[in-house]
Amino acid sequence: MIRINTAEELMRIRESSRIVGRCLQVLGKEVRAGVSTLDLDRMAEEFIRAEGGEPAFKGYRGFPASICASVNEEVVHGIPSAKRILKEGDVISLDIGVRKGGFYGDAARTFPVGPADKVSEAARRLLEATERSLQAGIEMARPDGRVSDISAAIEREVKRSGFSVVRALVGHGVGRELHEEPQVPNYGRPGEGPRLRAGMVLAIEPMVNLGGADVVTLSDQWTVVTADRQLSAHFEHTVAIGEDGPEILSLVEGFE
Repeated sequence: MIRINTAEELMRIRESSRIVGRCLQVLGKEVRAGVSTLDLDRMAEEFIRAEGGEPAFKGYRGFPASICASVNEEVVHGIPSAKRILKEGDVISLDIGVRKGGFYGDAARTFPVGPADKVSEAARRLLEATERSLQAGIEMARPDGRVSDISAAIEREVKRSGFSVVRALVGHGVGRELHEEPQVPNYGRPGEGPRLRAGMVLAIEPMVNLGGADVVTLSDQWTVVTADRQLSAHFEHTVAIGEDGPEILSLVEGFE
């Protein structure tokens, strides 16, 4: 069932989503060489709880941490570890979910590690293209459109940039549950799938690879990596479909 949220429900999803956005803002300032992904996880949990929320991922289907921290070839669901120390030139995707008052928000962003001249040109282009594809998808989140209008816009932007969309993983509805209907693929033809209606809330999240689109899951049963071990990037926002167009619920001032 695809949920159509009331104004009150949207307000509560917005509150959780903005905690996510602020948490990403805080963690982004802590991404540097020498920091472990477990350090970032601890910072995130402390921040989320101080804001009156709960880390939505912790314990979800057995996931052992508060955030997903995916480095370089890791696409999503990287498990934070004291042994995973960031180095200059890395890229790290931080995916954060928050539950507050029975409602969820979900967002992600990929950060470069270290000064700009330490991160490869290919990595910079990948991050920029993935973020552009997210914005292209969000722009299509309008009443009376179709889910695949979002999907097609994302894929079009990724292909224009010369990269590959991950097809094995999708975005989703979000609100009273962390994962709701409908699924939101990052590829497809426009004009297909469920019709978009005001009150729907979607987690739109392109995952884009520098090389091929194929991915595999590691033996920890969580971490998804690129099959060719080339870099991947992940950007995500929680987006409400309003009467006049999309509202990015996880957007916070000064941090798009």
